[in-house]
Amino acid sequence: MDERDVRLLKAIADLGTGSPERLHEETDIPVSTIHYRLNNLREAGVIENDLYDLDHEALGLGVTVIVEVLADYDGPYEEVAEELLDVEGVTQAFFTMGETDFIVIARLSSSDAVERLIGDFEAIPEVERTNSTFVISSLREESRAPATYDLETLIDELAE
Repeated sequence: MDERDVRLLKAIADLGTGSPERLHEETDIPVSTIHYRLNNLREAGVIENDLYDLDHEALGLGVTVIVEVLADYDGPYEEVAEELLDVEGVTQAFFTMGETDFIVIARLSSSDAVERLIGDFEAIPEVERTNSTFVISSLREESRAPATYDLETLIDELAE
């Protein structure tokens, strides 16, 4: 990955689009070059998809809950993780070090849905206990990490 690739990825993160025309306006990289580089980044697995971002609040899934899950398991953690991921509403899950085994983030429609979520987690035999935190206000909810960096920092750290 070179500096032009990093500039493209930063522009995609900032603009929230992969439109070659918009990327050209932002980076001054020729549209034909953008097409070529985007295809290469897809083939390399750096760009995973072309999904539309959704406003969860407008969709009706405005309750965000962060759940710490403490579990007791003998086998691989992936088995417990699969059960956690199967619970409806789970949007992110992390296997962690320390006292907490998993951190799970869920987007839900109501406090009743939170009760169902916790019940579903506690029905998993390996789950010993949970600790839930309601999000009052999202201060940053950025799924594109490059948007949180200055371009020069990204170039210094990522460009070969």
